Amino acid sequence: MKIAQDLRSGNVIMINDQPMVVRKAEYSKSGRNASVVKMRLHNLLSGTATEQIYKSDEKFEDITLDKKAVNYSYNTGDLYTFMDPEFNQYDVQKDVLGDSAALLADNMECEVTLYNEKAIAIELPKRIVQEVVYTEPAARGDTSGKVTKVAKLNSGIEIDVPAFIEIGEKIEIDSVTLEYTGRAK
Repeated sequence: MKIAQDLRSGNVIMINDQPMVVRKAEYSKSGRNASVVKMRLHNLLSGTATEQIYKSDEKFEDITLDKKAVNYSYNTGDLYTFMDPEFNQYDVQKDVLGDSAALLADNMECEVTLYNEKAIAIELPKRIVQEVVYTEPAARGDTSGKVTKVAKLNSGIEIDVPAFIEIGEKIEIDSVTLEYTGRAK
């Protein structure tokens, strides 16, 4: 059993005998009122989405799901296809991937989460190497504090990077937060 306050995006819980994936969970505590968790949920059986508000100490049954190592193959429109070593294909909708869809590269190793043999979530590697396609030159003399600038990556995503990063450099980014973590080794 998990309490609502501990639920994060990607957790699967049972609500009224329906398996639900938590897409987003926002904890809030206001002055006089009890703390609550506003959750965006996705029903695994019907495919419908809903938003609910629960008390932060409300308990939910946590479901254990199967996980498999897969490689990204291709996409057609909003459908992304992944393949496991036994050549089984798993199709995932773009809304399940969210912003991380732009980071997918051919044959990228990922992990698929399955519920009754249906793919419900994809976990990308924690660190992903991207190339800086465009960034402004660093401003000379600006050394106070943490100096960053915007860089456009080969996936089309724009992130903040340190001032010393230049066009053509390969950098590592965190696939969850989409933040710069360091230069690629």
